[in-house]
Amino acid sequence: MKTALTIAGSDSSGGAGIQADLKTFSAHGVFGMSVITAITAQNTQGVFGVQDIDPSMITKQIEAIFEDIFVDSVKIGMVSKIETIESVYKSLSYYKPKIVVLDPVMVSKSGYHLLQEESVNYLIKYLLPLASIVTPNIPEAEIILGTNICTVKDMESAAINIHKMGAKNVLIKGGHLKGDSIDILYDGDIFTYLHQDRIDTKNTHGTGCTLSSAIASNLARGCSMKDAVKEAKVYITIAIKHSIELGKGVGPTHHFYQLYKNGLTSYPFEY
Repeated sequence: MKTALTIAGSDSSGGAGIQADLKTFSAHGVFGMSVITAITAQNTQGVFGVQDIDPSMITKQIEAIFEDIFVDSVKIGMVSKIETIESVYKSLSYYKPKIVVLDPVMVSKSGYHLLQEESVNYLIKYLLPLASIVTPNIPEAEIILGTNICTVKDMESAAINIHKMGAKNVLIKGGHLKGDSIDILYDGDIFTYLHQDRIDTKNTHGTGCTLSSAIASNLARGCSMKDAVKEAKVYITIAIKHSIELGKGVGPTHHFYQLYKNGLTSYPFEY
């Protein structure tokens, strides 16, 4: 069985972070493992607190995995502190996983800063060059580059400039633009445009985590980069289309919709 490791924060409500990553790995038939970088107190209405894990414990978690189990792909999510980034960088530089998917988690949908401002340059300097692919949304790309992104042309320029920072592939997610959703994949030579009708739902909690984990899963299974991203886009679209009306705020996507639809005839609860 193929394996994937998520290095990310914990979401107590289960819609994002390592919980979303592990659900996504399982939905793709990939064995999921986790290194927890932070514990968050959050739900569908927002993030109410963060406690970072000691960097030495992050290092020990990574060592425990790599010294025992072969890792086909790594997904990096929330790494809020400079010390956390340094720990992840040193460990991955030592073990040299073949595939690294970097989701530059910066600000939650409720506006909570999950990446400390002073840590941004460290993420750019140390983690971007490790990335097989980096998956920023428009606000995250704007922070990385210090510029505004308002059009598809701006997205293309952003992808080029982030690629120059060291990432082998760049996926700029266009969900924050008006109109239909378009993501742009850039491999240093060719642009690939992924179009999708915008889905009318407020329940999009954890979409970035889920998409990047789907890409990591597909790459672990041997897909090409372009196919991994295309299939992940289809997966997250279905998960959003059938998102779950859970809680009082922004509900989660449905990570297992296709499995439940195709594999189960009865359900322990209703969606």
